[in-house]
Amino acid sequence: MGKVIVQQFVTLDGVMQAPGDPGEFEHGGWQKPYVCEDHLTYIVQQANEAEALLLGRKTYEGFAAAWPSAAGMRGLADRMNAMPKYVASSTLTHAAWNASLIHGDVADEVAKLKKQLAGDLLVVGSRRLTQTLMEHHLVDEYRIWVHPVVLGSGERLFLGGGRPFTLDLASVQTTSAGAVILTYQS
Repeated sequence: MGKVIVQQFVTLDGVMQAPGDPGEFEHGGWQKPYVCEDHLTYIVQQANEAEALLLGRKTYEGFAAAWPSAAGMRGLADRMNAMPKYVASSTLTHAAWNASLIHGDVADEVAKLKKQLAGDLLVVGSRRLTQTLMEHHLVDEYRIWVHPVVLGSGERLFLGGGRPFTLDLASVQTTSAGAVILTYQS
């Protein structure tokens, strides 16, 4: 049985919105100063360890527009393009880029995928999808990349008003640019 692994880039004040997209909101692109060689090393390792990507529609559309024409990056581009993708969407009717659509009850469909797949499902970005998975207790591991920047506004990973829960710290890594990667297990 596979695990659902949520990997998120966040600011010190918990903002996850638009780490690489300066056009999405006023603080978009905030992560770029912290991307370094270590960053790429960890991302390549993570992609190689996962069986498939699990994405929300918005993240899928951004990735599908960028990755097919990408090359290199220590094999990351090839891995991203070859990896199967599952896309949660209530509006898409067709998916390309080696992707299958998840319609209907996302929590039920992801629970079935976890049982069907031998490897892990990696969730990147996809805020609403991630929050749905958390609400239904489907996340097995969190890889939270905390960056040393405070934005003051933007969409956050953890919303107020949810149920309290605790996690077990599995590892801590630090990049040379100052980001801290906290890995927690449910």
